[in-house]
Amino acid sequence: MLEGADLVAFVATRDLEVAAAFYGPVLRLRLLEANGFARVYDANGTQLRVTLVESLAEAPHTVLGWRVADIAQTTAELRAAGVTFNRYAGVDQDENGVWVAPGGTRVTWFSDPDGNTLSLQQEPGS
Repeated sequence: MLEGADLVAFVATRDLEVAAAFYGPVLRLRLLEANGFARVYDANGTQLRVTLVESLAEAPHTVLGWRVADIAQTTAELRAAGVTFNRYAGVDQDENGVWVAPGGTRVTWFSDPDGNTLSLQQEPGS
């Protein structure tokens, strides 16, 4: 039924302007629409709606993630833009905050201004 439909992703924010400064200039997502309820971005063909909410409960998991070709380069670019990568107790992460999953996928995490956990992943062999 939905196999041919485009996915729309959502992430919540308490402050649209602060979120816009992060998702636009820092993550370099192209703004498609701005209104009093949301900022809508093009995330490589997927529509990402950063939606204004009154209150936000912190999710204990990743809410958005990106597959990248070169995680070291991407983390370096994001660090240069002011992003700090998360460290987790008991998780063996390298100097860039990258953890290698049992299957070889390399993963790192960071947070948006609202504390939503975002991730990068690089598949083995890429």
